[in-house]
Amino acid sequence: MTSTPIKTYSNLIGGEWLASKSGQTFQNINPADHSDIIGVFPASNADDVALAVAAAKKAYATWRLVPAPKRAEILYRAGAILSERKEQYARDMTREMGKVLAETRGDVQEAIDEAYYVAGEGRRLFGVTVPSELQNKFAMSVRMPVGVIGMIAPWNFPMAIPSWKLFPALVAGNTCVIKPAEDTPLSTYNLVQTLIDAGLPPGVVNIVSGYGPEAGAPLVEHPDVRAISFTGSSATGSLVAQRAAATFKPVSLEMGGKNAMIVMDDANLELALEGALWGAFGTTGQRCTATSRILLHKNIAAEFTQKLVARAAALKVGNGLEDGIEVGPQVNDQQIETSTSYCAIAIAEGAQLLTGGKALTEGSYANGTFFAPTVFGGVKPHMRIAREEVFGPVVSLIEFSTFEEAIEIANSIDYGLSTALYTKDINRAFSAIRDLEAGITYINAPTIGAEVHLPFGGVKQTGNGHREGLGALDFYTTWKSVYIDSSDTLQRAQIDNAE
Repeated sequence: MTSTPIKTYSNLIGGEWLASKSGQTFQNINPADHSDIIGVFPASNADDVALAVAAAKKAYATWRLVPAPKRAEILYRAGAILSERKEQYARDMTREMGKVLAETRGDVQEAIDEAYYVAGEGRRLFGVTVPSELQNKFAMSVRMPVGVIGMIAPWNFPMAIPSWKLFPALVAGNTCVIKPAEDTPLSTYNLVQTLIDAGLPPGVVNIVSGYGPEAGAPLVEHPDVRAISFTGSSATGSLVAQRAAATFKPVSLEMGGKNAMIVMDDANLELALEGALWGAFGTTGQRCTATSRILLHKNIAAEFTQKLVARAAALKVGNGLEDGIEVGPQVNDQQIETSTSYCAIAIAEGAQLLTGGKALTEGSYANGTFFAPTVFGGVKPHMRIAREEVFGPVVSLIEFSTFEEAIEIANSIDYGLSTALYTKDINRAFSAIRDLEAGITYINAPTIGAEVHLPFGGVKQTGNGHREGLGALDFYTTWKSVYIDSSDTLQRAQIDNAE
């Protein structure tokens, strides 16, 4: 028998596939089956980053002059190609990231949606015209590209999130250097290969794979990088913002969450139960929008808890490529350690472990990184399990007596990404929309399920005010004001128009 040779990948710099200057590499391993090595990727360093930035800077000189509708046509073609390759790319993603095929197909679909949505923006990069305060003078504003954009992407949505970053940056006329997450580089490679096949010129997008300290930090600090888009943890995002500040570059940060789903006593409990299962255990809880806190009105808490625990315990955990699997593996050993640690902390603080709470290591689980779907009851708002992001299949149940108390508990944490309320009371729904401190609020739906044409991001330690989706062009463009004076005389604003 002969084994399939492991493919070796290179950095994409200036349209060429180049090995890292260091010669060092790392393996991309299937978290459901550690014997399955997806590929070998460059462990890049500052030298590789410098080459990629130089290539992007060179390409910017011509790419910015391509008319925006023409740039958009490339994105539209990319959307069509992604549609053709959806199944292949979804299977690649499940192998490298672990989430079930239904979800990786959705991840690719989100990139398709983003391509078509942003392609339309090529004809809508609107500026404004205003009346001048002086005669024979015309005043307007236009959007200009920023320049070279550095992008650092996460592993949990390894095609969707890079598409949120790359596509609006490209349609606006910027060039890009992207560092994919070291756990999931192949999906970003597949996305960029699609752009190349759609006609993207060399150097407009460059890929430098590797680890944060060696490749990510030099990208953030490079003086020719004009802006940084980062998605990841709040701790790392803080470091990115501090380092970028030294060269005055703007930073878009999309970071952690500890998202609350409130279930009132008038809610459709079966609907809320389905939402809780999907929100808490979809993507194995490895979403910044995951439903990690479920706030239950005391009148329905016992019934809801009993049903949720039974359903969570029955979820089928396994390799996401297999039929019938509902929860895939966690992405690596570090995430297993984090989930295990937080379960121990919760128990020590007095929370009640109702199901799960441990890694799955026997039988078919022996060669992967699996964790049992976990539910904690008796959780109090001050407990760490109720305040800190786990990023695993672990959900906390917190009881409340009044709607006002539920809002207070939901808002009592340092994060503010996504929230949900299940109720039939329209007045409460609108109060929640107004009062919940979050970038996203769902009514009668779980905390996951964002669509590409609305703003995505949060408040407090979740983000710094910028948004993906609608609003991304505000980050990837800069405003220029233009004044055209046809008076043939020197006119002085604020002086010549004085009474």
